[in-house]
Amino acid sequence: MTDEPLVLGLGTRLRHVLEVLDGDVAQVYADLGLADYRPRFSPVVRAIVDLGPSSIRDIARAVGVTHSAASQTVAQMSRCGLVALEPGGDARQRIVRLTDRARSLLPVIDAEWAATGAAAADLDAELPVPLGEMLAAILRATARRSMRDRIADAAQALGDPALGPLIADPGRG
Repeated sequence: MTDEPLVLGLGTRLRHVLEVLDGDVAQVYADLGLADYRPRFSPVVRAIVDLGPSSIRDIARAVGVTHSAASQTVAQMSRCGLVALEPGGDARQRIVRLTDRARSLLPVIDAEWAATGAAAADLDAELPVPLGEMLAAILRATARRSMRDRIADAAQALGDPALGPLIADPGRG
């Protein structure tokens, strides 16, 4: 008998994996005395270190997230005193820079990043396909053909009348 739930949807499993991995990394930060630091901050910190003070749009592009996600992360980081926002070239643009507090934490952030990378390599050694490679492959596949389109095609193949609205949707493609 297994302890796994009877119904394991794809989204449920993906969220659970993220919760497990992110939770453990967050605990590492807490163990290092950085209880208010979130794992999602590190890619932003690293982008600003590499790019210098940057717009949220440029940070989003560098990190590979939406503008909205980058904006939310930057807002959290600002509340934690890790970044400061300054007016940009136009009224809508804000430039994000690291604060002195964030700069003082860079040795710990960099060391944790390296340790997490090594731990990820250790995890990869136990998997049939390295996690990073699989995630990249999933993103490429869904960029070629969205999950929405795949579901609609499957609905058409199944022929269930309850899925009719998916089959007739002109917004697909």
